[in-house]
Amino acid sequence: MDERALVLDGNAAAGLLEEALGVDVTLARGVCAGCGTVAHVGALTAYMHGPGVVLRCVHCESVMLRAVRTPDGYRLDLRGLRRLEIAV
Repeated sequence: MDERALVLDGNAAAGLLEEALGVDVTLARGVCAGCGTVAHVGALTAYMHGPGVVLRCVHCESVMLRAVRTPDGYRLDLRGLRRLEIAV
């Protein structure tokens, strides 16, 4: 299978992230800890075919966010985000 067929945009992760955080974060802006690029979460590169979700920076391809649903709840790894800006 062509690897490009596995790549979606961050909107594909909207449901899982909204379940975990209680808010739609696709319009939130994330700042990449690797290169400083600012992008909407919905525009990040999403890999959805593993046990969870991996969102990567559109510029440097660093992992910005990992999320997985477990039997006990959710596990979020945000260390690839310097900052997450959620407008109210």
